[in-house]
Amino acid sequence: MFFHSTRGKDKDKTFEQVLMQGLADDGGLFIPDSWPKVDIEKLKKLDTFLDVAKYIVPMFTYSSFTDHEVEEVLNNTWHDFSQKDFIKIFDIDESTSVLELFHGPTAAFKDFGLQLAAAFFNKSLQAQNKTAVVFGATSGDTGSAAIDACKEFESIKSFILIPDGNMSEIQRKQMTTVNKKNVFPILVSGTFDDCQDIVKKGFKERNFLRDDQYLLAVNSINWVRIIGQICYYFYASLKINALSNPLNFSVPTGNFGNVFACYAASKMGMPIGKIIVAVNSNDILDRFFKKNDYSKKIVSETISPSMDISVASNFERLIYDFYLNRNSEDCSNLYKQFPNQGIKINDAMWQKSRDLFMSFSIDDDSTFESMKFYNNKHRYVMDPHTAVAAKAINILKDKLKNQTVILSTAHPAKFPNALKKADISIDEIPNNLREVISKKEVAVHLSASDDSIFNYIKENN
Repeated sequence: MFFHSTRGKDKDKTFEQVLMQGLADDGGLFIPDSWPKVDIEKLKKLDTFLDVAKYIVPMFTYSSFTDHEVEEVLNNTWHDFSQKDFIKIFDIDESTSVLELFHGPTAAFKDFGLQLAAAFFNKSLQAQNKTAVVFGATSGDTGSAAIDACKEFESIKSFILIPDGNMSEIQRKQMTTVNKKNVFPILVSGTFDDCQDIVKKGFKERNFLRDDQYLLAVNSINWVRIIGQICYYFYASLKINALSNPLNFSVPTGNFGNVFACYAASKMGMPIGKIIVAVNSNDILDRFFKKNDYSKKIVSETISPSMDISVASNFERLIYDFYLNRNSEDCSNLYKQFPNQGIKINDAMWQKSRDLFMSFSIDDDSTFESMKFYNNKHRYVMDPHTAVAAKAINILKDKLKNQTVILSTAHPAKFPNALKKADISIDEIPNNLREVISKKEVAVHLSASDDSIFNYIKENN
């Protein structure tokens, strides 16, 4: 299994090269040369999430690691989960279930992909006797999951940019209270998009790195994160109906990594009905699926901050693989003028959306209504992001066949202000969230408008 860029110039890459490089040199995103196919009958005989991971992950890694090496990594990858099998499935009714992906140490689904990435980062760095800098931006949960996943590895220093503003206090403190010598949370006077621009500049210039150092991408552009997420789609299908019938998945999304992982699982052979792309009022994805309009607009702050994005980073992978039938020249041409110029694809190609995708966008008022509905009718407390996906199901259910799974991507206790405004109380708050509130913050405050961030990394690297 080798990998290439969606824009065609960066190709013949091994798994380890893709892992350590993150973004392709030509600006595109890495994708496997072909989709590996699962043996459904073999999958049906598996039991735990780890069993599924040990079957799926080696399909992507054998260009760099033996199956035995991968198994050793996986045996020690996912840690500090409150559920024995990492994931809990809650049945709302006969036709709808919730896939709870928030039982990890940072109470968000990103623990799955980032713990997997960190484990492989460390294995590669140890083998090469090198160190690395993790440099990323977060709109909520990515930063805390990246910090937690990498903090025990001395070979990795993490510099995470946190926009001053729209995230909950718990989300922020999960990053700013980690008192480790290799962890450097940076509160930035700017928006998430400002932080993303700084990260992109850092990956282009790399002038703060030492000669023997890697610069690692932990945002969802890194293919290894997608692999971790593919695993839980197969696990859900195994547990809900033994992969016997297609399931629909309603996915709350910002950067589209979670949706693309579901699409990837379907390409590998997982039975699929519809993938519902659920977004808040930052609706670039909904506009594309409904109107063939993928154009950047100013981000508005919402009560579901992890979805407050203007551009969905992973969407390029879908454009390339699903709509353009892997035509890298066409993909490169589309992205040459983006985001200054919006993307509109050939109408005949765009019509393919109906075969697999549905989309839905809701505002904060409707999100609160969804939270209240599921609490009052089903005695189920959900966070605002999950509520967006749940609302989509309520509206679209008459158009859906078979069973539907709502992805719950964060523990509701991470959003106490939203719960309070919705007049919802929560019985149990995980210890890891309760304890963080009283901890002292150790982050620095820096400006997005000068070179102080890069100077700070140099000083601490």
